Amino acid sequence: MAATFPGVIAFALLAAVMVAGVVLRAKIIFLQKALVPASLLGGALGFCLVSLDWALGYRAEDFTVFAFHFFTLSFMSLVLTGRDPSDQGKSSTAVGGLWLSLIWVVSLALQALVGLTIIWAYNQASDASLSEFLGIIVTHGFTQGPGQAIALGDLWSNQFQIEHALDFGLIYASLGFIAAFTVGVPVARWMLSRNLQHDSKLKLDQSFERGLFEQAARPTSGLQITQPANLDSLALHIGLLGCAYLLTDGYLTIMQPLVSDTAFASIFSYNLFFFHGLMVTVMFRRCLDFFSLGHYVDDATQKRITGASVDLMVTASLISINLSLLIEFWQPILLVAAAVTLVTALLCFGAGARIKHLGAERGLTIFGCCCGSTGSGILLLRILDPNLATPVAKELAFFNIAILFLSFHILGIMAPILPSFDLGWIVMVYGATAVIGIVMVTRLGSSLRSEPNQD
Repeated sequence: MAATFPGVIAFALLAAVMVAGVVLRAKIIFLQKALVPASLLGGALGFCLVSLDWALGYRAEDFTVFAFHFFTLSFMSLVLTGRDPSDQGKSSTAVGGLWLSLIWVVSLALQALVGLTIIWAYNQASDASLSEFLGIIVTHGFTQGPGQAIALGDLWSNQFQIEHALDFGLIYASLGFIAAFTVGVPVARWMLSRNLQHDSKLKLDQSFERGLFEQAARPTSGLQITQPANLDSLALHIGLLGCAYLLTDGYLTIMQPLVSDTAFASIFSYNLFFFHGLMVTVMFRRCLDFFSLGHYVDDATQKRITGASVDLMVTASLISINLSLLIEFWQPILLVAAAVTLVTALLCFGAGARIKHLGAERGLTIFGCCCGSTGSGILLLRILDPNLATPVAKELAFFNIAILFLSFHILGIMAPILPSFDLGWIVMVYGATAVIGIVMVTRLGSSLRSEPNQD
């Protein structure tokens, strides 16, 4: 049995540093004032332990698999969460979700163009010969998160010989999380100080800053679906995600031989499990609802699974950073990350400021989504909306589906084989995507500006 322990102990270490992050947040005033999430603190601590070789012999790459799968699980769990019955027949969730989706697609294109430009300029200034695709992959690290950065980086490295693509992508993903909270948390505090959030009663009290509820004020979360003597309710919800995972695996197993000799072979790679898992989970949830089984999924419990997956993903992503590569290429990496952060902040907060209803929540959330993943967007949203009571959390479910269609020409067709395209063609397609997206966001924003301030 000893041979089975390395992976389990690696996960235990991942979970333990996250707990250490909770303790650090509760004890250090500076971290409380900065509202630094425990997952980020745990990831930073784990990164230090791995870098100093104090992590029980584990290396950065041992945690990459956790970042990949918890990224996938967080998305699939979010989609498995049902829609509030009170939203049936309302268009506001769809409109808000479409606005978030369009901003995300614009960010996807702009970040790639910014990254390409920075690497090109760096090569010109330093006589370096880095592939421009090491700049383009920043968008998959920032806008999509570690799972897709790992998936596409591995594809580009193995099939198109883009050296260091996987490590660059993972480093960008980790820096994206840091950027999300380094910029997003101060902006959230400023929004709270100006009372710009939807819930005017929300205040930065001691429990909010410490990150721990007082014993008498701890809220309940989730309803029991199954009789405990039969099966624990949490086990049921984890089992439903397991079903979705198995269905996705079966789907890919069937499809791969059918497309093995076609141009679509890369798209049906397990590296893109997230992409297919999301669609399969959507259909799985629709089937549950169609057969009147949706009520067996408790949304509050499912949200806890989503949140836990996000926290574990963030922590694992930071631990997975390749320190030696970061040291070697720190200049271009930090230049790309800084430029992308600035452009993304201007896009998201500028667009959010132009809408009246839930502009603060939407702008902050989509900034988090564009600097890490939907998970970091949810973490930032929880600062302004701790109980996910506003429609923005529900809009993210629509958002996760809409982006698949709005960005399919990039993510579904171009991204898996992007190094095979000419750079001029890439600039033209991505540039047109950004321009069209901005025009659509501007038009859609007018309807959100006139949206009534509803609960």
